[in-house]
Amino acid sequence: MTAVVAALLGSAYVLGRSLVPDQTQRHATGVTTEGDGPHYADQTPEEPPTGTPTGTPTGIPTAGQSAGPSEAGQDGSGQSASGDKLFGAHTETGNARLALTFDDGPDPRYTPQVLAILREYDVKATFCVVGENAQDHPDLIQAIVADGHTLCNHSWHHDVSLGNKSADQIRADLVRTNEAIRSAVPDAPIVWYRQPGGAWTYPVVSVSQQLGMTPLHWSVDPSDWQAPGASKIAATVLAQAEPGAVVLMHDAGGDRQGTVDALRRILPQLSARYELEALPTDPT
Repeated sequence: MTAVVAALLGSAYVLGRSLVPDQTQRHATGVTTEGDGPHYADQTPEEPPTGTPTGTPTGIPTAGQSAGPSEAGQDGSGQSASGDKLFGAHTETGNARLALTFDDGPDPRYTPQVLAILREYDVKATFCVVGENAQDHPDLIQAIVADGHTLCNHSWHHDVSLGNKSADQIRADLVRTNEAIRSAVPDAPIVWYRQPGGAWTYPVVSVSQQLGMTPLHWSVDPSDWQAPGASKIAATVLAQAEPGAVVLMHDAGGDRQGTVDALRRILPQLSARYELEALPTDPT
């Protein structure tokens, strides 16, 4: 009888143990007993790409960064490949007079209109001509000189990157442009050079000076090459003009009717406030 009772008690103990969870096995999985919720230890936060500061959207410039090059192949930026260095290029007339300059011509649509307006107000200006345009329109080069305006070399085909080329390439470009001008006006002096885009470098300044030309920049830029309209062009020139200023405008290189119309608006006021001059042909 005693043996039977002992056997029953043993069976009950074994049955009870089988109904209790195995705590040792559960801890072996590495999961804590402080809850049965999701485990995040293997879910690391998404990291930004290497080199991108957290919280800075990619593709958007931060303070001090540039969104990209702004040079559009026309003059106006005043920025050179070396920042804002002009390497000695003239930005003023050197006296109280104001100089109007016209770039990228001659152009058969707009240059004659500009010449007519200047003639109407008895104003002399400086024309920075592109070699291939001078070659194509020698009659307009002759008209510019006949009206008493000054000529300026503006490279053969408005090559903004010319200053980054070798000295020999720069010299060949400027000489070719001078030859095209002189084929139309053999005796006309060419003593100024303007680098397309204002992208001055030491080599282009040095070569132009070796060829007897003085580098010419500007101090007033209405960005007329972007064709903002006559009203905006005129307002900018009138607001920024001051004694000794060199004003940058264009008579070619695109739709320049806005510049022509602006010129008719600004000349009466500029003539009343300043003496307007063509840059001298002996800039020494």
